[in-house]
Amino acid sequence: MDQPPSHDPWDIYGHTVPPWDTGRAQPAIAQLGAEGRLQGHVLDIGCGTGEHALLAASPGLEATGIDGAESAIGIARHKALDQGLDARFLVADALALQDLDEQFDAVIDSSLFQVFCDAQRPRHVRSLAAAVPSGGRVFVLCFSDRQPGHDGPRRISQTEIRDSFAHAWIIDGIDEVLLETRIHGTTVIAWLADIRRR
Repeated sequence: MDQPPSHDPWDIYGHTVPPWDTGRAQPAIAQLGAEGRLQGHVLDIGCGTGEHALLAASPGLEATGIDGAESAIGIARHKALDQGLDARFLVADALALQDLDEQFDAVIDSSLFQVFCDAQRPRHVRSLAAAVPSGGRVFVLCFSDRQPGHDGPRRISQTEIRDSFAHAWIIDGIDEVLLETRIHGTTVIAWLADIRRR
């Protein structure tokens, strides 16, 4: 049965292709998959049309994608069917992962962390903590403060990432990578943080 129309302001997929949807997995996330760093049950938060969850599902991992945009979840479900992949997609709130009542070995946060204001970040990290067991990982891909200019999403510093995950987490690395976006036409400078739950 089709989903009812969404009143979520982020749910623009029925009207246009949003600037963050490039139609494929981000190269930095694809590299994680190629290196075998996505393991166990993988959760893609703010999954959009599902490219990263589908990437995780392609080698047979258990993969779930969540997004608040109902139309994006509908597109992701169709992609999974078309590609013959066993990935699950749910309309859900990334700030309330405890409502899923599940644990995930790896969480992909691609361009979601950067949309939260300072007041929302502690709630975001608490939400992740409710869904990631000890030893589980969160991979945060976000715009870097080294990206010139002011258009597009908020730039994030390494310090902001480290401060947000200062308690109950271990940051195993923050690497400079490139993030593809339709806003700028090619790529922008980004951070990829590998964060482990204590």
